[in-house]
Amino acid sequence: MLADPLASWNEGVAKQAILAFITKATTAESADFVPLAERIAVFDNDGCLWPENPLPFQVAFAIDELKRRLVSEPELAEEPMVQAALSGDFAKLLAGKHFDGLMQILAITHAGMTADEFGDAVQAWLQTARHPRFKRPYDELTYQPMQELLSLLRAHGFKNFIVSGGGADFMRVWVERVYGIPPEQVVGSTARTKYELRDSGPVLIKTLDYLFVNDKQGKPVGIHQFIGRRPTLCCGNSDGDQAMLQYTTINNPLPSFGLIIHHTDAEREYAYDAETKSTGKLVEALKEAPSRGWIVVDMKQDWNAVFAET
Repeated sequence: MLADPLASWNEGVAKQAILAFITKATTAESADFVPLAERIAVFDNDGCLWPENPLPFQVAFAIDELKRRLVSEPELAEEPMVQAALSGDFAKLLAGKHFDGLMQILAITHAGMTADEFGDAVQAWLQTARHPRFKRPYDELTYQPMQELLSLLRAHGFKNFIVSGGGADFMRVWVERVYGIPPEQVVGSTARTKYELRDSGPVLIKTLDYLFVNDKQGKPVGIHQFIGRRPTLCCGNSDGDQAMLQYTTINNPLPSFGLIIHHTDAEREYAYDAETKSTGKLVEALKEAPSRGWIVVDMKQDWNAVFAET
């Protein structure tokens, strides 16, 4: 008897729907067969593949970088958004159309670094930082059920992409090691990068010029620009993923599948939808799900494990 490929999923509608779609999409004789080249699966990251509370992990990284920067540049503490970050006023940081306060913090902590310097800083942070609630390294807090889904899709010829509002450069540092997704299959928020030839060799320098925030209606745009194929499977968890779910499933000439992770487990993770202290508000996509046939995963009911055992 073959091992259950979705062992962390309880038996129920969500698990059966996933298995049924993959079987139909990859069976040549099926009316819902999806050709290999078209098996594109897109996943949000924050709140879909790992938590986004008490704040998105990249924000935690930026705040820790800010504290490090203040040692040599204490005058930065006079900036209003720096004060908000240090006092834990995350609502102020995340306000605005494009998280305007957070963009100021990212400008202070990220802009002007070379891509290699930034990557080294992310790696160093992942080795030392711990989640304030779970007391584990951030990259150990991926959802075990979603890791199983990524593996199952990969085994059936799907190409998995991350399509996230998080920074592409931040995610590309660790996604291959953590998710088995290569960095070229990451679509995230980006800004202009400058090239320079220095005495030490060529470098790429990060800026916040011409910022593209890969969220909401920006996600289908990012998919078109960076992937060039319409997805046939989409997984998200918030209204920020609604447009991506629509783009994947409405009038798609190929069979398609939409999945929403609903955070309902305050004991093992967090419970939120309309009211959230971080990102991940889920209202409109949840309302639309029944009419679109999107499967809503109840984290408390559908997952028998949240994080992998260490």
